Formats: sequence, C-alpha cells, structure tokens
Amino acid sequence: MQGSMSKDVMTTLVVSAALIWALPLMVSTYTLTILIIYGMLGLSLGLIWGFGGIICFGQAAYFGLGAYTYAIAAINFGESTIPMLLAVIVPAIFAALLGLMMFYGRLTDVYLGVITLVVMLILFKFINSTAGPQYVIGNARLGGYNGIPGFQTLNVPGDPSAYIWGDAYFYVCAVMLALVFILVSALLRSSFGRIAVGIRENETRMSLMGYDIRARKTILFSIGAAIAGLAGALFANWSEIVTPSLFSLRQSAEIIIWCIVGGFSNRVGPIFGAAGLAYIKILLGQQSMVDNTLIMGIILVVFVLFLPKGLVPAVAELWNISFGRRKRGASRSGRRVRNRGKANG
Repeated sequence: MQGSMSKDVMTTLVVSAALIWALPLMVSTYTLTILIIYGMLGLSLGLIWGFGGIICFGQAAYFGLGAYTYAIAAINFGESTIPMLLAVIVPAIFAALLGLMMFYGRLTDVYLGVITLVVMLILFKFINSTAGPQYVIGNARLGGYNGIPGFQTLNVPGDPSAYIWGDAYFYVCAVMLALVFILVSALLRSSFGRIAVGIRENETRMSLMGYDIRARKTILFSIGAAIAGLAGALFANWSEIVTPSLFSLRQSAEIIIWCIVGGFSNRVGPIFGAAGLAYIKILLGQQSMVDNTLIMGIILVVFVLFLPKGLVPAVAELWNISFGRRKRGASRSGRRVRNRGKANG
C-alpha cells in the first residue's frame, strides 16, 4: 500500500510540474488561475458525490462561505494567514452541522439533494438582503448585492505588505491543487476511503458490518466542504471582490455539470471537467452570437446520452481496450516463446 501511495504521489508531482511549466506557454496565468480554482471546486464535489455517494446540489454554498469568510476576516485582521484558515474551517463546521441533521435524520438521496439546494438558496437570499449599514461583522460590511470589495489579498505570512499576485499567485494555486489532490488520494486509499466507497456501493451491508454510516458520511461531507471553502478563498483573492452570485443556482448547476462531463467517479475527472468547461465558457464569453448557457446545456445532454460515465473514464477505458490487449498479447507471446525454449532444451 505504501509503495502504491508513493508511486501515486510521485506521478502527481511529475504531472503537476509538467503542466505548471507547459500551460503558461499557451494560456495566460490569469486565466489558468481561475481554471485551477474551479478544478479544486469540482474535485470537492467529486469526492463526496463520486466516492461517498452523497448527492449535493448546493456545493456552491461552501464555495461562497469560504470566499465571504476570507473577505470578512481579511478586512478585520488586515492579513491573509488567519483568513485562509478560517475559510477552510467555517464551511467545514457548517457542513458538519448540516450533515449531522441530514444523515442522522436518515434522509434519502432525493431529500439530501433538495435540502442542500434549499440551504444554498437561503444563503443567496440572505446575502443579497444585507445591503444596509446594520449588516456588519467587525469592520466588514456585507454589502448586499454589491458584495465586499477592497479586502487584503494573499500575502507572505507575517508580512501584509508582501502581496502574492500575478504569476506567483498562479504557482501558489497550482501547488495547492496538487497538495489537495494528493491528500484526497491518500484519504481514498486509507481504510476510511475504502469504507466510504463501500458505503456508496451498499450502505446496508456496511452498516451490518458495524460501521457508523452516518458519522462517516458527515466527515466526508465536511471534508468536501473544506476543499470548496479553500477554493472560495482562492477565488476571492483572484477576483478581489466577493458577491452573492457565488451562492447562485447557476454556480451550483455548473459544478454539477463539470463533474458529470469530466466523470465524478474518479479523482481526475471533476478537475478536467471544471477546467475544460470553464475555459470553453471564457472563450464563448468573447462572442455574442451564441448564448454560452445554450452551449453548456447541449454539452451536458450529449454527455448524459452518449458518455454517461464522463470523459475521463471513457478515455481511460478506450486506452485500456486499445493498449491493454496489446500488452496482454505481447506477454502471452513472450510466455509461448519461453515455453518453447524450455521444451526444446
């Protein structure tokens, strides 16, 4: 197990280093940064949905909570270290409380999806209605539909005047995504991750084996929210403003589409689905002839009908079919030659 994990980590580091070096040669680091952030957000939903079997239609709620938590804390603390930590902790605690109510309430998948969606819409409605001067947390005004601008962006810990922006910020986000991916991989390879997959496959059987299904679902749900909160904090630093649109139904629907198109049953699919579709959206935003929402809808329908497992699993399966047989055929031929040699000898 340790050898497999070490190999996985090395592969992740090598691929990440190659992409970090090559991608800026083709796309601006400003655009790549938001694609990385969206990739992390897609991974957060892919973890709880693809490996935990938890249907969440309101993942944007934790994304928005992370962004708003960072902005509010940055205004009050005047630096970014503590706000970054709070942006991870607050969504995780919020998700844990919500998960306790849902999972210990023995709600089915449909109701889980509805409740997470309703919670997100409640947050969207509340943040939109905080335009008055009475809506203040410390020195930070929530701003209502105008959002919160003008907060301290990412800085070197201990030196608020040393800002991290531009190309340097791209590298920070890329390294964070690689670290999150490695941690998620380690989690899924652990006994907790294997049990979570078992719960997804057959919840009743795992319960009869003595595992606390509800507690494990709550923990996994909180981890997914923490990753989404980190993505929200990174987004706040990238955009330098947070608005209620982070909690919108459109944002949550896009996250679901990313995972479906990329393939939510593996770790890489949601990342590539998010980055790819977000980049297509950016390119479509440069023209006015076709509505990009229509294009996204068509892409979703095509993938649901013809590639229900997603793009990455389909490519992996095609690769195995094309090259796996060749390797097996080559190994069989090699064994035949060796056997003939032994027989002749």
